[in-house]
Amino acid sequence: MQFPESWLREFCNPPLSTNELANVLTMGGLEVEETRPVAPPFQGVVVGLIVEATPHPNADRLRVCRVDVGEDRLLQIVCGAPNARAGIRVPCARVGAALPPGADGAPFEIRQAKLRGVESEGMLCSARELGLSDDHGGLLELSPEAPVGVDIRDFLQLDDTIFVLKLTPNLAHCLSVYGVARELSALTGTPLKPLEFPKIEPRTDATLPVKVAAPDLCGRFSGRVIRGVNPQAVTPAWMVERLRRCGQRSVSALVDISNYVMFESGQPSHVFDLERIHGGLEVRWGRPGERLKLLNGQTVELDETVGVIADAEQVESLAGIMGGDATAVGEATRHVYLEAAFWWPRAIAGRARRFNFSTDAGHRFERGVDPALTVEHLERITDLIQKICGGEPGPVQDLPVNVPSPEEVRLRVDRAEKVLGMPLGIERCEQALRALSLPTRRLDESQLAVLPPTFRFDLRIEEDLIEEIARMIGYDQLPDETPLAPLQAKPSAESERSAADLRRVMADLGYDETISFSFVDEAWERDLAANPDPIRVLNPIASHLAVMRSTLVGSLLSALRFNLDHRVDRVRLFEIGRVFRRNPNVAESAFEVAGIDQPLKLAGIAYGQTDVPHWDGPGRWVDFFDVKGDIEQLFEPRRLSFQASEHPALHPGRSAAILLEGRSIGFVGELHPRWRQQWEFARPPVLFEIDFRAACERVVPRLIEVGRFPASNRDIAIVLPDGVLFGAVSAAIERAAPGTILRDVRIFDVYRPKAAGAESDQAVPAGHRSLAIRLVFGSNERTLTDAEMDEAVSTILASLQREFGARLRA
Repeated sequence: MQFPESWLREFCNPPLSTNELANVLTMGGLEVEETRPVAPPFQGVVVGLIVEATPHPNADRLRVCRVDVGEDRLLQIVCGAPNARAGIRVPCARVGAALPPGADGAPFEIRQAKLRGVESEGMLCSARELGLSDDHGGLLELSPEAPVGVDIRDFLQLDDTIFVLKLTPNLAHCLSVYGVARELSALTGTPLKPLEFPKIEPRTDATLPVKVAAPDLCGRFSGRVIRGVNPQAVTPAWMVERLRRCGQRSVSALVDISNYVMFESGQPSHVFDLERIHGGLEVRWGRPGERLKLLNGQTVELDETVGVIADAEQVESLAGIMGGDATAVGEATRHVYLEAAFWWPRAIAGRARRFNFSTDAGHRFERGVDPALTVEHLERITDLIQKICGGEPGPVQDLPVNVPSPEEVRLRVDRAEKVLGMPLGIERCEQALRALSLPTRRLDESQLAVLPPTFRFDLRIEEDLIEEIARMIGYDQLPDETPLAPLQAKPSAESERSAADLRRVMADLGYDETISFSFVDEAWERDLAANPDPIRVLNPIASHLAVMRSTLVGSLLSALRFNLDHRVDRVRLFEIGRVFRRNPNVAESAFEVAGIDQPLKLAGIAYGQTDVPHWDGPGRWVDFFDVKGDIEQLFEPRRLSFQASEHPALHPGRSAAILLEGRSIGFVGELHPRWRQQWEFARPPVLFEIDFRAACERVVPRLIEVGRFPASNRDIAIVLPDGVLFGAVSAAIERAAPGTILRDVRIFDVYRPKAAGAESDQAVPAGHRSLAIRLVFGSNERTLTDAEMDEAVSTILASLQREFGARLRA
């Protein structure tokens, strides 16, 4: 929120400098993010009246103006502005004036000059030449009441400062100049000038039928008909300038008045063209299929979660956010209907962002607006309209259907002292709260009861009152002490690894960590997780982040695409994060949401060559087995098994489920060719996702005596059908090995036959392959004999023949 300092001081003017004023507001919780002058430094510019403007004798686009600046004679100034004409008052820079600095940082000095043979004794200025705006379409025309010869800085009050406040959501009552002045009065003890709401007597009996059909949307609706207004009336210059300094451009007199009162007192309102309303108005929730063209030209689709104001034929306004184009006031408007309402914050919050825009009205209503003064604000708007646009007002219609009723909040003084860490006393607490216009009463000598006024219905719990006391004391006055607390390290179980441990292992494997949003594009869930019904975000920060992710795959692919777009060709990324899935078995608890499972996952992606380019030979692109090895390294010394499976995001023939002690804990594989083409990857990235809890489990090391007897190897080559995987073969060998003499099983060669009919392939028929396996035998008690190992090999071969039809390769 921004506003000029001069406007603030009209309501509360403490004896403080601009910097002191900014510091007081900041220390009171109203952070002043920026202060800047209204206009850059310049001097020697006064109000000038163009008495005569004649064409230049030697130039078609120039005019020779005779200008009255309050001196004994008229100045002759050559001007090229298209609106230079007799009778208007404009800024005039006399000879010797210094205009705002240019690009070189030096002031622009006005000197007497000769333009196309005609003497010029100064310069007539536009708004841009004075640094007031970017408008350079012509001279800055001043009001007819501007006194000739007066310094333009004094007339336009340019020695002013714009305050930009960064308000927290609980300070909705400060979203107006008067609201800030009320806080400033409480912080400094300076008297506050009250807002004046004149009582406007109706001059007609004209009304408009209004029905509030949704009390949970609108708590109070007030309106008034004004007939015979002049829509082409000119907004006063002082109002235009104040709106400009609040960051609002002038639109028309009727709209400007509505905006002015909103900045002044915090109550948004809307002006309807009465003749464009069909029948009466109904305040209700929208209906599926309804559409509305807004004042900004955007057409939005409505549903039952959006509040609207409708007439007998169509929707006319987006409740509390923006009016519709169909009933907008224009140059042909003769009669208007003013509306000021209290909209429930929860009914407005997030609706504007849903349609990808924001408004000043929506910003205020979703935080909370005083429901008690809608009629008074209508009176204030009516008074300004009558003074500027004329018209005959009708009676005020007021429909209070569901106004919030404040409840007393109790404050324990000892609790406030404990939270703030300083002695207070009941008198000091009472004084601070009453300074904020909060009615208080003593329950006893240690407790206060506060009944929040209507403009502070955000005050609901004891901590809210403690915060208000802290603001009144000043955050800079709170004691700066180091808290004393016993620190005791909590031992972690030796059988568990922390997230930090996993991150270190992944970093050692060459992976970089990435952190991404938990909400993703709905298409990612549909394509990469085969999830047709993802958990939707009620108030998404962007349209492409509308659902909660059930897998980390999409986030990693997006990060990979970003890196490749920035010419990073070798990428190894991992992420530890939660995924969100529907699960009716999940019960509500302090850490769980009913019906939603939120497990932690560890996922990774690898793309590019296995190593950086090297002079010793060409590199090799990462494949399934490289990432499989990384996963095995992560789980060492526990043994994993991998079983062929399918996943929506992965290549159907190059993906596997990851098994730990027989239970599935994740998946690994190449990206599906369809998604690889869609994401435009030159080669397939390899991805994995595993259960975080399973990765945290660790085998506690135990002492084993180093064997004193040598191990022995036996190599066998067996012929198996192509469909038999080595994992199944390895498990069968371990089951068949007698006793504990088998220490390891390793595969070191795979052979497939060549073309059918080749003589060298007779030992391995088509549809089969040969696996060369090394069996490592050993014992801690003795040296094994050849007979023992031969017997073990025979037992293993017999078991493989029974289970898989395997045979020794000839």
